[in-house]
Amino acid sequence: MVLDTNVLVAGLRSRNGASFQVLSMVGTGRFETVVSVPLVLEYEAALRRQVSEIGSTALEIDTVLDYICSVSSRREVYFLWRPVLSDPSDECVLEVAVEAECDAIVTHNVDDFVGVERFGLEALRPAEFLKRVRGQS
Repeated sequence: MVLDTNVLVAGLRSRNGASFQVLSMVGTGRFETVVSVPLVLEYEAALRRQVSEIGSTALEIDTVLDYICSVSSRREVYFLWRPVLSDPSDECVLEVAVEAECDAIVTHNVDDFVGVERFGLEALRPAEFLKRVRGQS
């Protein structure tokens, strides 16, 4: 599974809601997360832009990113599918999901990922993803 940046930001901004619950499960073995260098750089840029809204310091953000990187499968993307999606910043999410043969992209903006089905992917909101994960138990 690949986390879209908006889920990471939402989960760090509030301890309420499905995004925080998904983030809390990262690294527990309930599902595998996948990252790439471009995706982590996007995470970092987005979190640093919103550091005051998140209520964290730059060091705390670095710690979160380090953790995500340490428990995620790191992939290198040797191909580019661009342009496929309506939002160019989402392309790195799609590319790593395709390379890793993931089943899902977890995002709040499922409409931005229309067409990912042709790659064998689903775009799921965090609450939908949680239902699936909990149903596997």
